[in-house]
Amino acid sequence: MQLGIFAKTFARPSLGETLDAVRAHGIGCMQFNMSCASLPPMPEEIPAELTDRIRGEMERRNLTMAAVSGTFNMIHPDRGKRREGLRRLGVLAEACGRLGTSVITLCTGTRNAEHMWRYHPENDSPGAWRDLLVSMEQAVRVAEEHRVTLAFEPEVNNVVVSAEKGRLLLDEMRSSRLKVVMDGANLFHEGELSYAREVLDTAFELLGEDIVIAHAKDVKSTGEVVAAGGGELDYDRYLENLRGVGFEGPVILHGLGESEVEGSVAFLRAKLVNAGYSEHRGR
Repeated sequence: MQLGIFAKTFARPSLGETLDAVRAHGIGCMQFNMSCASLPPMPEEIPAELTDRIRGEMERRNLTMAAVSGTFNMIHPDRGKRREGLRRLGVLAEACGRLGTSVITLCTGTRNAEHMWRYHPENDSPGAWRDLLVSMEQAVRVAEEHRVTLAFEPEVNNVVVSAEKGRLLLDEMRSSRLKVVMDGANLFHEGELSYAREVLDTAFELLGEDIVIAHAKDVKSTGEVVAAGGGELDYDRYLENLRGVGFEGPVILHGLGESEVEGSVAFLRAKLVNAGYSEHRGR
């Protein structure tokens, strides 16, 4: 197992300084965002010389790229925005080989036109689900063309609101190129943490064999998402479930400020040891 972090947690003026900040915490892998290389998160184009420079900077620091963020609103009410998101997904997928990763993370989206992680009452409509299937079918074709894996995340504010919806999506797509990002904190609405064990156990029962990345943040009973160790998520159960499905992939910290990194890293490392994990940190 490797403990990782969202690279954009560290706001630095250059790519090298961002990667130095990651390594300074003894972290060996990361979920990358193209904004760390002074591009939009979903660029119109990615020059080959830039991908080579990113990979070289990472290799010099013995860092690995667990995934690159490729999030766009897959059910945006504007079809044109969905088409543009899919086009840019192709640009990112084409660059993955040179970047040194094979996983792109996705957001299944929301009918909220302003923010892709904000709830909208139409997310549960048949039309929203149909639009997701159309977008995902096209995304999977992109993944197959470029031999990458797409990883979506069940999240309470998106159309894939639960593990049950996640399983349904996987069964509809039937593609080995579509997998799951598991984030325990994103499975709970306000007031639902009293059912934490049941919710977590069900999520892993339904999705465990398809998890390629685990995210690590925390949530309070109010529904507020906070840094790992700052909330009320049953982390022992969460990591016990990861261990139970044989997960040995990257566990990625996010949803935290830079000032919270040291505390969250210490918290997660201790929990991982208690769960029976050994960490590979690189050199």
